Amino acid sequence: MDVFLETERLILRRFTREDADLLFELYNDPAVMRYLNGGAPADRAEIAAVDLPAFLGYYPRFAGYGFWAALDREHSGFLGWFHFRPQPGDPLDEPELGYRLHRAAWGRGYATEGSRALLAKGFTELGASRVTAATVTANQGSRRVLEKLGLRYLRTVPADEHDTAEGAEHGVREYAITRAEWAALQH
Repeated sequence: MDVFLETERLILRRFTREDADLLFELYNDPAVMRYLNGGAPADRAEIAAVDLPAFLGYYPRFAGYGFWAALDREHSGFLGWFHFRPQPGDPLDEPELGYRLHRAAWGRGYATEGSRALLAKGFTELGASRVTAATVTANQGSRRVLEKLGLRYLRTVPADEHDTAEGAEHGVREYAITRAEWAALQH
């Protein structure tokens, strides 16, 4: 197991080619995908041919950036994933933070714990100057996590016209935190 980061309750490790079934199970839960694609069924072939290779492609290209499988430290069960990587076209020192977790992991502080550790690593080891995040306005759970982490609400932008996520008509909320803002919260 290629471990990237550990917290009190989580292990974040690199994905492997053998993880397609884990992703399929996560993506095939309508509740997990509610704010992403409206809960549409997952396509395992697409996950194996497109999503997983995209995840794996980050590791050789970007030291410290990518998608990380989140495991429960106590039982090694797959909880979902976190990403910490620049969006296409964005500066390398401005990664985006995101996560997707199984329903069983919701409300247990895993999103906050993993995100907090990624912010710390990004600002102290990876040279991040600013971290961004976004969620549909309707996703109040993710909005609360981002606000708890100290990310500032920047603006609401219209969702893509083809977005089928629940609440997409209310737009996408963008957030950010700078290294200085994050450092001030550590004291």
